[in-house]
Amino acid sequence: MTLSTEQAVHFGPYRVYPGQRLILEADQPLRLGRRSMDILLILLEHAGQVVSKQQLIARVWPTSVVEDSNLRVHMAALRKALGDGQAGQRYIVTVAQRGYSFVAPFSLETSEQRPDSPPPAANGHNLPVRHTRLIGRQALLANVMTQLAHQRFITLVGPGGIGKTTVALGVAEQLIGQYRDGIRLLDLAPINDPRMIGAHLATLLGLALHDDAAADSLAFFLREQQMLLVIDNCEHLLDAVAPLCESILRTAPQVHILATSRESLRAEGEYVQRLESLDCPPPIAVLDRTQALGFSALQLFVERAMASHDSFELSHAELPLAIEICRRLDGIPLALELAAAQVANLGLGGLLAQLQDSFRLLAHSAQAAPGRHQTLRTTLDWSFRLLTPCEQACLRRLGIFRGSFTLASAAAVIVGEQIAPDRVFGAITQLVAKSLLNVEVGDEEVFYRLLDTTRGYALETLEQAGELPETRQRHAERCLALMQQARDEWEQTPTELWIERYVRGLEDLRAALDWGLHTPDAQPLAIRLAAVSTPLWQELSLLREHGGYVRQALALLQASAEPCPQLALALQLALGSCCYHTQGDSREAIDAFVSARALAERSDDVAGQLKAVSGHLAVNLSCGHYQPALEQSRQFDGLALRGAAPTQLALSTQRLRVLALHFAGHQPQARESAEQVLQLMTRSGHRGRFTRGFGVQYDQSVAALTILARILWLQGQPEQAWRTARQALDIALQINHGTSICYTLALAGCLIAHYNGDSATARELLRLLLEQAQKHSVLLFYTWGRHYASVIEGAAPTPPVPAGSGLVGEIMVTLDSSRVDDLLLQRAESGAAGWSTAEILRARAAGLLAEQRQDAAEAVLQQALEVARTQGALAWELRSATALARLWQRQGQHRRAHDLLRPVYECFNEGFATPDLAGVRLLLDELQRPLAV
Repeated sequence: MTLSTEQAVHFGPYRVYPGQRLILEADQPLRLGRRSMDILLILLEHAGQVVSKQQLIARVWPTSVVEDSNLRVHMAALRKALGDGQAGQRYIVTVAQRGYSFVAPFSLETSEQRPDSPPPAANGHNLPVRHTRLIGRQALLANVMTQLAHQRFITLVGPGGIGKTTVALGVAEQLIGQYRDGIRLLDLAPINDPRMIGAHLATLLGLALHDDAAADSLAFFLREQQMLLVIDNCEHLLDAVAPLCESILRTAPQVHILATSRESLRAEGEYVQRLESLDCPPPIAVLDRTQALGFSALQLFVERAMASHDSFELSHAELPLAIEICRRLDGIPLALELAAAQVANLGLGGLLAQLQDSFRLLAHSAQAAPGRHQTLRTTLDWSFRLLTPCEQACLRRLGIFRGSFTLASAAAVIVGEQIAPDRVFGAITQLVAKSLLNVEVGDEEVFYRLLDTTRGYALETLEQAGELPETRQRHAERCLALMQQARDEWEQTPTELWIERYVRGLEDLRAALDWGLHTPDAQPLAIRLAAVSTPLWQELSLLREHGGYVRQALALLQASAEPCPQLALALQLALGSCCYHTQGDSREAIDAFVSARALAERSDDVAGQLKAVSGHLAVNLSCGHYQPALEQSRQFDGLALRGAAPTQLALSTQRLRVLALHFAGHQPQARESAEQVLQLMTRSGHRGRFTRGFGVQYDQSVAALTILARILWLQGQPEQAWRTARQALDIALQINHGTSICYTLALAGCLIAHYNGDSATARELLRLLLEQAQKHSVLLFYTWGRHYASVIEGAAPTPPVPAGSGLVGEIMVTLDSSRVDDLLLQRAESGAAGWSTAEILRARAAGLLAEQRQDAAEAVLQQALEVARTQGALAWELRSATALARLWQRQGQHRRAHDLLRPVYECFNEGFATPDLAGVRLLLDELQRPLAV
């Protein structure tokens, strides 16, 4: 049939709205992956007919080469999501050697019954797509949702395998759209170090922490958020999770917390909800099949058995066997799933016999009587023994993964003794079929993941088998291969796609580094991993954490017998960038770039020299060392002539020249070079692309427009300057690159809005600067923003700008003349202050006037005027001329003051409403009146 956008397809408890790509289950949206939805719609189009695998692949993946196995995984995920097999209902069947067919009865509904699309949450969520139907927990789910509105902090408590995570995710999914700032899931299963909890949560929130007070910083960030935090698998980190939750609850009144743990957190404000086993039919009562399937344990067992074995049907004769299996497994959901996966191989009779044997052995062992935890452990042991030797080896080696992984990653870690590469996929498929391995179907790729309980079991067996060291080694080698691939794709792949592709490996990257840097035989591998993973840490703005790994790697490399210069160069460059953003213009940042340049020179590595020079130049500019920076830009020019890609080098060379010329005080040449950069970008098709690899990382377009905006303002074009600054900010926000946002706000956006008298916009942008700098751990610009706040918002400077603080100290003088100090004056008089010289001299003159030293003040203002004219800084010339004209006005020299000020004012052709120009207009009117008499 043809699926009309004006109709809905109704089958079972579901309604599908093709035009909206929406499926409802009992009026609640059912989230399916994009590919799964594509498959369902195609099958509905051909309801009752067989759709071949080739047809499905051609429709769902029209531009990709996809194996049949990929389709099978997506089909299995779709069936699970629909609860295919529930109460004997079949929706999709496999037709051997032919394909798939949608076989359920359906009806069509008119457009009048079509709902509006559900409203998305303001900031979304990171919940995984549900792949299985929730069974036997509906009342509990409704109760938790009701309690959460009042209790704010609920912990779901129960033994492993009881379904805590499933219930928590079910509650959270029902609440999508109910929290203004969204829902965030924090899975603690991969985390062993309690100190990393804050960092992981910060990453989820898009926040990077400045200091070690993680709980306080996170709570402060969350104070005005309306959000649900789902914190899963807390049991091994109770002492760290409890105080974090307490801090958040005290500070953030609109944040709710839903946690899961095998025991309560014993935290203030915690409400404990214990999970019981699923209901099992009673052992004595005689039940028919329909009555028995009213018990949730049997429902789950039968549904999972049907999912793993297409032809399975529970007969009346076999009903007592199924009931006894559920009772034997204490109604524990994971144990039921593991047992159901073996029905196809053993049948119900054989399955029950094997379980009875396993529990009989347990009962005669020295262990205590089997509780629920021991029931699950025994079931895992039994399931493991049923695996082939190849499958057993696969499972225990997969336990090394902390997060989700692809088939290729699994193969890289598994292949070794006992297992050849061509056997991996078959073994993986069997582990999925036997519910020992979960599958996560993404839109572009299939990922696998072990449940926390199964992962712990797999790691235990891995260690018992004596395979842990070599498996860790292969795991670290796979992480290195992935990070090398990520580095190679960094330039060519769109940022969002690149991050989505590689961020899943972050937990395993951390694990590999933590192990490798502390294991002598693995240290060379870990050193390479610390260096080559730099792009991922930079893109995720985790520079502070990466800096810790880089320092360890450098120390090990320097202590090694044969240090590798190329690795040392890469690590020094990474350290320089980390230090610049997280510490500002520190000695460590300078030393790192100097060391990097020396290493590059010794190996005649031109690209390395370019990166080191550009990074050092950025630090020099921040320190206010403008002449050395100008000399470095000339060195960069010379190196670029020997370099590689012409367009990229031309852009980088020109942009660095613009920076150096502007801050050194050569505004006309700086503007000419800035406009050449933008023309070069236009000709090369450069549109907001993040050009990586040169020194401190900013988007080229954002950086070029930011400096051009500053130049335009200094040259007397405040309106054009603001439009340019706004354009730079819009690009930075569009590409969502944190350090680029901070860069343009700190150097242009906040300042130009304030200079132009737009106080409301200046305050708004300042708040954005502080928020983004805090999120991305850009301490340099966070500190600048705090200083700006003392003027823009009237807040007390915290801390005060230290004397001789370089560029930010000079910027503060342009915002408030009282901020001048002796060191700044010495810099101005020596010419070292560059772009800000005229303003520092004007501020000094104001101090002299306050001391009634008019002659000295006049001489300094004349000097400021001359400097501003020489530099082509019309804005500073106007300010100095205004101060001198006011001095002459007080002395009665009205004509002289008027003749000085009017020509400067007439050089402007825009911005007459800005404070500086509006004040000059009033002053000229005052000076004109005595002359007209």
